[in-house]
Amino acid sequence: MRKKTIEDLHVHGKKVLVRVDFNVPIKDGSITDDNRIVQALPTIQYLLDEEAKIILFSHLGRVKTEEDKASNSLRVVADRLQELLARPVTFIPQTRGAILENAINSMNVGDIIMVENTRFEDLNGNKESKNDPELGAYWAGLGDLFVNDAFGTAHRAHASNVGIASLKEAAAGFLMEKELHYIGETVENPERPFVAILGGAKVSDKIGVIDNLLKKADKVLIGGGMAYTFMKALGYNIGTSIVENDKLELAKSLLEKAGGKLILPVDLVVSKEFKPDAAHRVTTYEKIQDDEMGLDIGPKTIKLFKKELKNAKTVVWNGPLGVFEFEAFAKGTRAICEILAGLKNAKTIIGGGDSAAAAIQMGFQDDFTHISTGGGASLEFLEGKELPGVTSLDDAVECDCGEDCGCH
Repeated sequence: MRKKTIEDLHVHGKKVLVRVDFNVPIKDGSITDDNRIVQALPTIQYLLDEEAKIILFSHLGRVKTEEDKASNSLRVVADRLQELLARPVTFIPQTRGAILENAINSMNVGDIIMVENTRFEDLNGNKESKNDPELGAYWAGLGDLFVNDAFGTAHRAHASNVGIASLKEAAAGFLMEKELHYIGETVENPERPFVAILGGAKVSDKIGVIDNLLKKADKVLIGGGMAYTFMKALGYNIGTSIVENDKLELAKSLLEKAGGKLILPVDLVVSKEFKPDAAHRVTTYEKIQDDEMGLDIGPKTIKLFKKELKNAKTVVWNGPLGVFEFEAFAKGTRAICEILAGLKNAKTIIGGGDSAAAAIQMGFQDDFTHISTGGGASLEFLEGKELPGVTSLDDAVECDCGEDCGCH
C-alpha cells in the first residue's frame, strides 16, 4: 500500500513539523554542496503556498563531544535556506526549551523555523539516535502534522523521524515520494533490459544488494574496489589491490548463482602508489605485478560496459568505478556518466553515496533521471529492506473507487 504524501494532508494554518536532510558538507564555515537543501525546496514551497507554519528538523554530522557542537550548528544551513527561498528563516539555537516553544507558539502562516541540529540531543544519552520516546513525544507536541522528507535518514529509527511519526498524522514529502518511486517502484517493476552497475570498495557492503539485484536485473556490472575480491576468487593475482579475503567464498557463490548475469572488468589501471600523481599503466588481470594495485577500470572494460548498457531501458548505479577523487583514476567513473547521459530513452538512477557525489562533481547532475540524496538508505532500499522512516508513515486511505488514489 502506498504511503500518505504531503498532498493528502490538510496543512492550511497548521504547524507542520518537517524532517529534512540538511546534512550538507561544510568547510571553513561554508557549505560546499547545497544539493540536499535544494532538493527539499519543493516541499517547503508547497507548505508556504498552502499557508502552513513550517518547523524544520535536521541533523548535521556526528555530535559526540561538546567540541563537535561548534562545527555542526545548523545556523549556516538556515542562512543558506533563507537565501534560496528569498524569505526569512528563523533559526532557533536549541533543540528544546522555552525559546523554541515561544517561537513556535507565536508563528504566523508562512513563517519558517529551523530547529538546531537534532543530534545535539545525542550528547545527553544518544536520545535522538536511539529514538528516545520522551524526546520524540516532546518534538511531536510542538506541531500538528508531520512530514518526512529526509530519505537520507529513512534507514534509521530516530526520534526526529520515527519518534514523531508514531504520534502524529505523518506523510512523505515530495523528495521522499520521489525517492520511493524511482528507487523502489523502478527496481520492482523495471522496463527491460534492466542493468545494474555496482562499484565501491567492498563486497561486504553490497552483499544483499548484489543478491537482490541478481534476482531482478538482466545484467549486473561490477567495478571499483569490490571487483578485486571477485577476481581473486577466480584465481587471478591482484597484486596489492584492496581485497576482502574473508569474502572470497562468498564471491564464488555469487558468481555461481549469477548464471552469467554478473559482468566483471577485463582490464584495469594499476599503480604502485596510492596518490594523485602516481605513475600508472593499463593492464589485464593476467599481467598485474605483485607490487601493483588496481585503481580504475581500463578502456576495454569501458567498451564492454558500454555494449552491455547500449539497449538498456532501466539502469541503477551505486558506487564509483575507481578512485574518482584522483583525476588519473576517474576515467572509468566519468565514462559511465557519459554513457548513461547518452541513453536518452532509458530511466537512469544513481543510488546516492559516492557515485552521486562523483556525477555531480563531474557536471552530470542534470543528465540522469534521478540522483538519490540517500547513501545508506539507498543501499538498504536496493537490498529490498524495509526502511523505518518509511514504514512509520501513515498508509494512504483507500478511496471508494477501490484504488489508492489519495483522493481522501
